Amino acid sequence: MSPGVRRAGAGQGAAAAVQLLVTLSFLPSVVEAQVTGVLDDCLCDIDSIDNFNTFKIFPKIKKLQERDYFRYYKVNLKRPCPFWAEDGHCSIKDCHVEPCPESKIPVGIKAGNSNKYSKVANNTKELEDCEQASKLGAINSTLSNQSKEAFIDWARYDDSQDHFCELDDERSPAAQYVDLLLNPERYTGYKGSSAWRVWNSIYEENCFKPRSVYRPLNPLAPSRGEDDGESFYTWLEGLCLEKRVFYKLISGLHASINLHLCANYLLDETWGKPSWGPNMKEFKRRFDPVETKGEGPRRLKNLYFLYLIELRALSKVAPYFERSVVDLYTGNVQEDADTKTLLLNIFQDTKSFPMHFDEKSMFAGDKKGAKSLKEEFRLHFKNISRIMDCVGCDKCRLWGKLQTQGLGTALKILFSEKEIQKLPENSPSKGFQLTRQEIVALLNAFGRLSTSIRELQNFKVLLQHSRDTSTVWWERGILRCHCI
Repeated sequence: MSPGVRRAGAGQGAAAAVQLLVTLSFLPSVVEAQVTGVLDDCLCDIDSIDNFNTFKIFPKIKKLQERDYFRYYKVNLKRPCPFWAEDGHCSIKDCHVEPCPESKIPVGIKAGNSNKYSKVANNTKELEDCEQASKLGAINSTLSNQSKEAFIDWARYDDSQDHFCELDDERSPAAQYVDLLLNPERYTGYKGSSAWRVWNSIYEENCFKPRSVYRPLNPLAPSRGEDDGESFYTWLEGLCLEKRVFYKLISGLHASINLHLCANYLLDETWGKPSWGPNMKEFKRRFDPVETKGEGPRRLKNLYFLYLIELRALSKVAPYFERSVVDLYTGNVQEDADTKTLLLNIFQDTKSFPMHFDEKSMFAGDKKGAKSLKEEFRLHFKNISRIMDCVGCDKCRLWGKLQTQGLGTALKILFSEKEIQKLPENSPSKGFQLTRQEIVALLNAFGRLSTSIRELQNFKVLLQHSRDTSTVWWERGILRCHCI
C-alpha cells in the first residue's frame, strides 16, 4: 500500500474516531439535560427531588423495608387473568417466587387478619368478630346459602367503595406470604408478546385514549414520518388535568419498573451462581433520548411526578399512624416500637418537603362532574390492578401487584383528606381504614420509587465514567492513527 493511501486511510480513521468520541461524550450530557428542570403540572424541580431523596428518604425507607412488618406481603399469585386466556406461566427459573414457610412468619402477622394493627386492636376486633359471628349464627337457620353469600357480597361492596385496587382476598387458600427481601424485583428474562400485551392493554384501554391516537414507539402505530410522538403529546396536553395525571402515573410506574430491571440485570452465570448488576446497554435502549426518539427522558420525568404523588400521600396519611392505637403489630414489642419510630420519622421528612403536589387542583370543577370524573378515574385504575393478574412471570406479577396496590392506596389517601382529619385518637375509625396489606404495599411501592431515582443517579455516574474511559482510549487511537 502506498504512503498516500495509508495517510488517507489514517485520516478517515481519525475522523471516524473523532465522530464516535463526540457521540460518546454527548450521550450523558443529553440524558442529564433532558431529565432536569421543573416538572409539568406542578412546581417542583428534579434537582430538589434528587437531593431530598438521596439524603433524607432513601436511607430510611431502605431500613424500613427490612423490618418484619414490611418485608412479608400476602398475595395471591394464582388468580386467573380476567381478560384473556392465559398463555401459560413463565418457565424461566428467575420468574419463580418462593413463598415463605409458615414457621418464618412473625406470630403477630400470621395470627391476625388484614385490619389488625396493635395488640389492643386485635383483641377488640376478635370480640367484635365473635359477636358478629354469633349474630349471624342466630339467623343462619333462616337464611339460604344464596342469601348469606349476598350479605357477604354487600359487605365487600361497601368496603370497596374507596379502593382504587382490586384487593386479594387474604383468606383465600391460594394467598401466601412472600418475603420481599428474598424475592427481589429484577430482570428475569420475561419479555416478548405476553409482557407487551399487558402494558398495551393498560395504555390502550385504560388511559382515556382514543384508538386513533398512537403512543410513541408503539409497534402497532402506522408510520408517521417525522412525527416522533408529537401528535400524541399535543393530544395529551389537551386533556383535563386529571386525565393527564392518570397517564403520567402509569408512565412513571412503567419507567420505574424498567429502571429496576436495568439496575438488576443478569450479567453472568458461572457454575450456577448468577451475577446481577446494572446493564448500561439495556438502560440506553429503554431511556436514551436518541434511541427512544426523545421518549426516554419524558418517561423518566413521569417517574419523578409519580414520586411526588406518593410522597404527598405519605405526608397526608401521617396523622393516621401517629395515633396510639396503631402499633404495626408483629408480636415483637421492641421491634414494633422501633419500626413505628422509624416510620414516623419518615413521615416527618415527607411533611418537611417544600414543593408538594397540590391534589386539591384535581376534581375541583362542579360537584356532579367532579364526582363522575373521580369515579371514572378510580374504576380505570382498579381495572389496571386486575390486569396485573395477567402477567405470566410470577415475580413480575408479585411486584406489579404490590406497586399497583401501593399507588392505589396513595390515591385513596389523597382523596380521603376529610376522613383522615376526623380520625379518633384512641379507637379505630369507620370513615377511613387501611389494611395491613395496603400499608405494606404503600411503603414498599414508595421504596421502589425511591430506589429508582437512586439507581438513575447511579446510571448517570456510570455513563459519565464510560464516557471518560472511552475518551482516553479513543484519544490514544487517534494518536496512533496520526503516527502511521
